[in-house]
Amino acid sequence: MLSRTADNLYWLSRYMERADCLARILDVTQRLAQLPAAYGGSTNEWRSALLTAGCADLFKQFHGDETNEQNVVGFLAFAPENPSSIRNCFEIARTNARSVRTALTIEMWETINSAWLELKRYSTKSMTREELARFLSFVKETSLRFDGAAYRTMLRNDAFWFSRVGMYVERADNTARILDVKYHVLLPESEHIGGPLDYFQWASILRSVSALTSFHWVYRESVKPWLVADLLILNAQMPRSLTSCYQNITRHLDDIAAYYGRQGSAQRIARSTLTKLGNSRMEDIFQTGLHEYIDSFVTENNRLGSTVTEQYLL
Repeated sequence: MLSRTADNLYWLSRYMERADCLARILDVTQRLAQLPAAYGGSTNEWRSALLTAGCADLFKQFHGDETNEQNVVGFLAFAPENPSSIRNCFEIARTNARSVRTALTIEMWETINSAWLELKRYSTKSMTREELARFLSFVKETSLRFDGAAYRTMLRNDAFWFSRVGMYVERADNTARILDVKYHVLLPESEHIGGPLDYFQWASILRSVSALTSFHWVYRESVKPWLVADLLILNAQMPRSLTSCYQNITRHLDDIAAYYGRQGSAQRIARSTLTKLGNSRMEDIFQTGLHEYIDSFVTENNRLGSTVTEQYLL
């Protein structure tokens, strides 16, 4: 396979996963913003959404400190000046898909092409909250359809493996950022851990990654910060957990290595990160600092992405 083709497949999956994550961030932020004042008063949910998406500095260049619902939704969903807006994610993903049209199945191409045409119907200028909810559902359903089409129709060859690696690298990054922003930023200083606002925020975080029901199945008790972190970091049964993502990344990178007959730095970094996750205990993570642990993970995950690019995609 040409490195250019592998690059398009890798980033196609990353941008589809990123659009899904942004839709989930906006959905959960809207839920949090609508909590009654009795649950915690004034909070900074919309700024937290920007921090989770990693574009707070870019937002400030265009909107200053006006982090209200309209500005943040418009910036994260439709803004052409935001390279990671949902609209731009779909556009870049479709451009990559067109470049590797013959490497995709009919179902994958039709999903992303029809989604791009459907996206043109939406505009932030006249969007009510009900319309926003429908738009976010459309984005999440499109991502699920694309992921399902890829899983059920692609040959298990290098095209499939590169697309899966891209998806799981992006998913691990998104899960880590969601956890970090909740723990480090979202809860106001006037609120205490374990209060009503803290509970609803952690429950909303679980909803944002479709894990609230799974949480109750696994732990069978009320939502607690260390249990949420355990589910989203260490529990391999949870498809969006960091451990599950790296199990899949390691497996697919090993598939690529076996196919091409050579191991490299990407495989070693993935195995090292998976080993670190496997040796971690939630008590130790909270004792040393959840923010510090996640910050280290995000740095290592970015290093893996850069190494995959250097090893295969240039």
